[in-house]
Amino acid sequence: MASTGLQLVGLVLVVLGWVCGALVCAAPLWRVSAFVGGELVIAQVLWEGLWMNCLSQATGQIQCKTYDSTLALPVSAQAARGLTVLSLLLCLFALILGVAGAKCTHCMGDSNQAPKARIARIAGVLFVMAGLAYLIPICWTAYSIIRDFYDPSVAAPLKRELGPALYLGWLASILLLVGGSLLHVGSTPPGGRVLPVFGGMMKDNPQTGAAEVKQQEKSFV
Repeated sequence: MASTGLQLVGLVLVVLGWVCGALVCAAPLWRVSAFVGGELVIAQVLWEGLWMNCLSQATGQIQCKTYDSTLALPVSAQAARGLTVLSLLLCLFALILGVAGAKCTHCMGDSNQAPKARIARIAGVLFVMAGLAYLIPICWTAYSIIRDFYDPSVAAPLKRELGPALYLGWLASILLLVGGSLLHVGSTPPGGRVLPVFGGMMKDNPQTGAAEVKQQEKSFV
């Protein structure tokens, strides 16, 4: 029962992480224009994401525009696109396996508990891999923003700050890592105790085991 509870908690966490990851991937809130210098200008704020950038004005009007060319983007942005999409697709595949291998479902029948446990454990590993794949572009983007912010050679209008999508991305990565780990731990195969190898050998060959015991007694005498 405890393992079933761990599976359910793990599935709930990974679903939340997957939803948060999808929102982060689509939201143009990865970078926000920084107010650096003596003058504070709040007439407009520039938001940048993986797929588009938005310009928010003080009047409340927001204008968004998708990037014209993918190849014209920096290498970091292209890699972030690929890793986030790969992570979301991996989560979708792992979620299908996790639901099929959960003990509370009847997708594979109640008699196939060992294959179901194996599938659920594979799903947990895939969720952990998806969390790591999602964490890489988030940390990479945050590092580049902080590096450029403190770089004196970068002009002040080009400096950016951490957007709210990065914080939500860190939360999504943690949910995927923790949920995948709980799903893997809670998917222990039925009859988890395995007999020792030497004990099994003695059971298979009782005469050989008895002969070894007698030989040891003679050596002590």
